[in-house]
Amino acid sequence: MRNYNLFVLLGTNEGNRKKNLADALLKLENTIGPIVKKSSIYQTSAWGKTDQMDFLNQAICFVTTIPSKDILNLIHQIEESLGRVRTVKWGERIIDIDILYAGNQIIDEASLQIPHPQIPNRRFTLVPLNEIAPDFIHPILKKTSSKMLQDCGDELAVTLFTN
Repeated sequence: MRNYNLFVLLGTNEGNRKKNLADALLKLENTIGPIVKKSSIYQTSAWGKTDQMDFLNQAICFVTTIPSKDILNLIHQIEESLGRVRTVKWGERIIDIDILYAGNQIIDEASLQIPHPQIPNRRFTLVPLNEIAPDFIHPILKKTSSKMLQDCGDELAVTLFTN
């Protein structure tokens, strides 16, 4: 398989959130491939299930040749190795790693949807994604990250994390 850019979003709202992001980043880089770009870290209120601590989010772009389905398995292994336990949907978590884009691939299966179907609806995804790839065109919607952010109806505050 040829090289392609893999965009992921990291999220955490339990424990040492900054360390959780750094640990996930290191494991991803050692497993998937080199980092091309990474966004600043942003703090956001919880989305979906709002009665929990704020999240830290960061978008990362890697270059890889690993097939997307294999990446999903690797991501689940990394999440588990960092202590992720899946209990409540949208609940608290040590680490969450979502595949946003895998080049221009379009995959629509029960276990894997690429591009991530919620990209245009979530500011906590679009703000960091727009920082590293404002001109990347969504392969289905045919809109850039910056256009999707401009059009996004989500009003959740997304602020630069400065700690």
